[in-house]
Amino acid sequence: MPKKKIVLITQSNYIPWKGYFDAINMADVFVVYDEVQYTRRDWRNRNLIKTPSGLHWLTIPVDVKGKYSQPINTTKISDKSWNKQHWKSIQLNYARARFFKEHRDFFENLYLGCDELFLSRINHRFLKAICMLLKIETEFRLSSDFEQIGDKSERLLNICKKLGATEYISGPAAKDYLDTRIFDAADIKVTWLDYSGYKPYHQLFGDFEHEVSVIDLIFNAGHEAAGHLKSTSKEIKDET
Repeated sequence: MPKKKIVLITQSNYIPWKGYFDAINMADVFVVYDEVQYTRRDWRNRNLIKTPSGLHWLTIPVDVKGKYSQPINTTKISDKSWNKQHWKSIQLNYARARFFKEHRDFFENLYLGCDELFLSRINHRFLKAICMLLKIETEFRLSSDFEQIGDKSERLLNICKKLGATEYISGPAAKDYLDTRIFDAADIKVTWLDYSGYKPYHQLFGDFEHEVSVIDLIFNAGHEAAGHLKSTSKEIKDET
């Protein structure tokens, strides 16, 4: 029987929510799938933080040519000062968070030291840094490392095969297009992620909001942040 190997393939997001990092932590290999089309008003270049006046978008400004035909990995930023602006907003709204001082230097260096010109590279840099902070040791790969053959489902299957996957985990939105039959034929199990059941933690500014950037969790929960990922619990590990 082949050794179990779980693969996650998904597009990069900017400082995504805890569920995204939970999925990475469930996998042995995470493939950043950024050769697909960039989409506007999506999670690729923006995410939410909490403020005294409600939820607020932090958005990386990018150049978009034509009718959104460009892939994510060729999408360039349009304002090099975005990192300073975002860090200023984060400081303003999280200065009173319990663990802000503990993580201030880490994020300040991450933001102010980021001089990447392409969105995908920015996201990749932030994803790896936050994984390190959360002690997630999943291997990162890029979809450009693999030959792209066939339709959407076939391309995903090909990557899984090249990696020797026994299981492919995917977000529930992919149920609309993923052809699970070809995964079954290749003896690769498809597991749908379940984003329900996350326990709340102490947040600033009003009612609890799950769908905010993971930085909200880190600044408010500190060393307990990783414990709010379901993949760190014994029950989840036993199921996988």
